[in-house]
Amino acid sequence: MSSLLKSVSLDFSGCNLGLSRTTYWATGSYGIVQSLRFYRKKKSVEYESGKENAAQREAQAVLLEYLHLTRSLHYSDAEHVSSNSPRFLEKLLKKVKNETEIGRSLSRFLRYHPINEFEPFFESMGLKPSEYSPFLPRNLMYLADAEMLMENYHVLCSYEMPRNNIGKIYKEVPEVFKYDYGVLQSKLQALEALGLNQSAVRMFVLSCPKLLIANKSKEFVKVLEKFKIVGIKHNWIQGHLLEGISYNWIHMFELLSLLSSMDYSEQQLGKLICQHPDLLFEASGNIALLLIGCLLKFGFSKDEIHSLFLEFPQIQLKKFANNFRQCYHFLVETEMEPQEIGRIVRSHPILLGSCSLKKVNSLLTILNTGKKRLCDIIKENPQILKDWVVGSRVKRLPDSGEELRSQMLKTKFLVKLGFVENSNEMKRALKVFRGKGGELQERFDCFLKAGLSRKDVSEMIKGSPQVLNLSKDVIKMRIDFLLNELGYPLSALLSFPSYVCYTIERVKFRFSMYDWLKDQGIMKPKLALSTILSTSDNIFMKQYVNQHPEGTS
Repeated sequence: MSSLLKSVSLDFSGCNLGLSRTTYWATGSYGIVQSLRFYRKKKSVEYESGKENAAQREAQAVLLEYLHLTRSLHYSDAEHVSSNSPRFLEKLLKKVKNETEIGRSLSRFLRYHPINEFEPFFESMGLKPSEYSPFLPRNLMYLADAEMLMENYHVLCSYEMPRNNIGKIYKEVPEVFKYDYGVLQSKLQALEALGLNQSAVRMFVLSCPKLLIANKSKEFVKVLEKFKIVGIKHNWIQGHLLEGISYNWIHMFELLSLLSSMDYSEQQLGKLICQHPDLLFEASGNIALLLIGCLLKFGFSKDEIHSLFLEFPQIQLKKFANNFRQCYHFLVETEMEPQEIGRIVRSHPILLGSCSLKKVNSLLTILNTGKKRLCDIIKENPQILKDWVVGSRVKRLPDSGEELRSQMLKTKFLVKLGFVENSNEMKRALKVFRGKGGELQERFDCFLKAGLSRKDVSEMIKGSPQVLNLSKDVIKMRIDFLLNELGYPLSALLSFPSYVCYTIERVKFRFSMYDWLKDQGIMKPKLALSTILSTSDNIFMKQYVNQHPEGTS
């Protein structure tokens, strides 16, 4: 269980060329000519396509004759290879592309240029050139020289394994095709001995070719035994395996073992798997394992997970897991307190897994609200999330009056500073202020606590109201830097209050350059803050930095 927790992360892809009657009369004879041109071009394309198909058929016939009569390959093998290797045939046709008699030219070419028979053979097994390229023998060209490869290939063919799918087995377990006589047959018979018919064996082998390797099928056997105990038959499993998908029976067995440890009865476990087969077959149980790991990280007990799966909704497991993860990130983006997020997740897991929510920013715009009010709404009634899913029509929230209260507090604060109500000066200040009205006083008090008089701070605010847009912590930090790092007196703020609006990084960079220029005799000591900071970079470079030959080095 602890290893599962360590591996889990919440961060779990006909054109209608006919002319209408109106168009015909409008275009006249020109329209007729155009139609004829299109018609002739289309016939030409069909003719060229027919030529290509004919050439392909001739190439197939030549390759079949070559493999069967010249190379003595069994007729059924030669026919399958020649009919299921289009890429190889295309490459072969390029050798005689300028010849008129394709069949005769190809026969002559193959007479003097033997081919690497493994290329069309592997392609006919369902492998792409990029897939079979690593498997091409370096010292062999003829299939007849690969005795055990052809022997084991024929064993699978005799077992009615689809030839086009044998390449999947070769790609995953190439060592199977090196088995000595009788070994592969015994492996297939061993799987039948588990109570499987040949159809089931074929399906299971194609879904997990490693079953043909020694010591790789023990978990498969355990899964079958577990299914038998909970009342699930082999044909049910077979019916839920998807063609072309590889399954990992080790992971499936781990999931079944974990679910068994949660005190499900045999009947409950069998019913759970039958009702939600994707628990087991979606990514071989990995998604279910990751979901369980997430739930454990949020503090769910085994009993709670037990109950959750018994009440699991009729939704794809992958969709449920994605919704659960996205809802968690949604709550994080609303800036909700971590303990509140944990409380909602633990009390409403099925709700979170069933909702595909809109993006936070778009929802805030639609609702015309802020994150704090959104959080309060969710905390009061988490079921409201169902109304905010993708595709739903969301109604704008009624005005809470918070914005009006904030505006009134801002106005009251400015009147106390000496602003005249409804004056242009007050309107300008109100436009500049950001944040809530209740925060202005505590920011104002930061300057008072630093040592400035109320009258001086009031005058500062009248001239530069934007200084109150900063949080009180930022204001304190920048005043401290002015006094203790730069060595300026507090009175410097009275002549240049906008200092507090500059980031510490910009101030450090500009003053480091100023100190160097001062040492070089380019700038005077103890210049005003405004001279050093408010000058644009281009003007500062031109007037001061460029005056010294090493200024830009």
